[in-house]
This record gives sequence, C-alpha cells and structure tokens, in this order.
Amino acid sequence: MPTNLREALVDEIKDIYNAEKQIVKALPKMAKGAASEELREAFESHLEETENQVSRLERVFELLDEKPRGKHCAGMAGILEEGSETLQEDAEDALMDAMLIAGAQRVEHYEITAYGTAIAWAEALELTEIAEILGESLAEEKAADEKLSALAESGINEAATAGESEDDMEEEAETDSRSTRTSEPSEATARSASGSSRSSNGSKSATRQRGGRR
Repeated sequence: MPTNLREALVDEIKDIYNAEKQIVKALPKMAKGAASEELREAFESHLEETENQVSRLERVFELLDEKPRGKHCAGMAGILEEGSETLQEDAEDALMDAMLIAGAQRVEHYEITAYGTAIAWAEALELTEIAEILGESLAEEKAADEKLSALAESGINEAATAGESEDDMEEEAETDSRSTRTSEPSEATARSASGSSRSSNGSKSATRQRGGRR
C-alpha cells in the first residue's frame, strides 16, 4: 500500500506497464478479427505504438530508480476479456467491426485516464521528464481514440445498421403472413355463421307459413 504520492505514482506506472503488455498480446487478435482493411491497419499501427509505449515506461522506471515490473491490471484484463468474447460472436462483418471499435475505445479510455493521472502526479512531484515521456503516450492514445471514432462514423456504423433493417423487414413480412393466415379461418367462420343464421330464419318463416295454412 503506497504511503506517499511518489509510491502511488510507481504503483500506477506498474499498473499501466502490465496493461500495455496485455494490449500487445490482444491487438493481433483484434486485427485478425476485423473485416475492414482500414480498421485492421489501425489496430496494426497501434500495436507498434503500444510496443513503443512499453519501452517508454521502462525508461520511466529507470528515472524512478525502479526495476521494470508490472502489477496485474485487473481493469484492463476485464476489458480485454469482453473483447475476446466479442470475437467469438457469430456476427456480420460490419457489426463485428462496430463491436471491435467499441471494445478498443474502452481500452483507449482506460489508458487515457491512467496516463492522465500519472502525468498529474509526476507534475505534482516535479518529475518533469517523466511527465513529458508519459505525455507522448497520452497523445498517442487520444489520437487512436479519435481514429477509431472516425472509422466508426465513416461508414462502419451505418453498414452495421443495414443488416438490422433487413432483419426488421423480414420480421414484419413474417408477422404479416401470420396475420393473414390467422384471419382466413375467422372470415370462413363468419361466413359459416352468417349462412347458418340465414338458414335458421328461413326455417322459421316456413314454419309460420305452414301454420297459417292450417
């Protein structure tokens, strides 16, 4: 348990270090699962950035006179586990890409928050060089998040809704078909009932006529 801000900073750096290493392992799987070439290239490009971020963190450990050692980041593990489950889904290409982007942005938002906190603490401790090094990684994370948003808004989200519209049309057609089949017996029953009523009225009339002749 940290007893001062410097120890809390070291603890945070260890957390980020482990998170980045988890991401290095996850990004190739995400790239493989992407249908969009642009999205795949974005994941591959960010993999290179993430590897550089790991190297920067190792430099930060040196400046803090600490050994490069991570602390299991349960938060990132949970986010990546959800992403792994997404890859197992049987989804159309565009929908899969949209879900991959959502998962990747959860990763980015976690990192943006973590780096922002570490930078603020480094600045409070007047560790200017460390703050600057971490700032480089923070800028990359923000750029990656913006890139993912641009990809989603440039057609992937719209393509994902196309399949949903088709499904809705199919469901409506099936519902209409069921309604038609259901109404047909009702109409037949109504016609039968009407015929029976006319027959009954005819019988009563005939009875009255015979009675009159007597």
